[in-house]
Amino acid sequence: MTIVDLWFDPRCPWAWIASRWLLETERVRDVRVRFRVMSLTVLNEGRDGLDDWYAEWLRPGMGPVRVLTAAEQTYGREVLRDLYTALGTRIHLDSAPIGRQLYVDALTELGLDGQLAEAAESTEYDKALRASHDEGMAPMGDAPGTPSIHVDGHVFFGPVVSPVPRGEAAGRLWDGVLLVTGTAGFYELKRSRDGRPDVRS
Repeated sequence: MTIVDLWFDPRCPWAWIASRWLLETERVRDVRVRFRVMSLTVLNEGRDGLDDWYAEWLRPGMGPVRVLTAAEQTYGREVLRDLYTALGTRIHLDSAPIGRQLYVDALTELGLDGQLAEAAESTEYDKALRASHDEGMAPMGDAPGTPSIHVDGHVFFGPVVSPVPRGEAAGRLWDGVLLVTGTAGFYELKRSRDGRPDVRS
């Protein structure tokens, strides 16, 4: 069994697609994914030159990651798997607005304490959130972001893929990712991107 740690911000569409790919990979490879919280808002703190639209997009970003962290602190890390799915489905598939109702609905769906929604406006769990964020981002050096994957001592950003690979296609992508990231001296493979993320695949 290979343990894979995925650091995600629930609002990132690319992380959402990568997470669905990894869950698909679990079906066809001997892999188990552990979900870990990072924050694009924290990642971009103090950065100059952000595009106006992106700075505005980041503005409500602490709410979801605070709620996730509060749930993790209350119920344990395994809760992140289903809570991410509950939040991400609403965010990416249902276009639900970021706010208290989103959190309450996701928590209630899973039978979790709806009062954890209040964490969105609190700094109570920020220390734990930042610790999780730093654990995932620090090993990435000058290329932090989400999706961030840690597996077998290898740490990398990506893959950035759309739509979600399914079945054996998911497994083949996993095999390839392991091959290149396990190659000493391999740093980057990139090509132009000509479309928006297909989160509904």
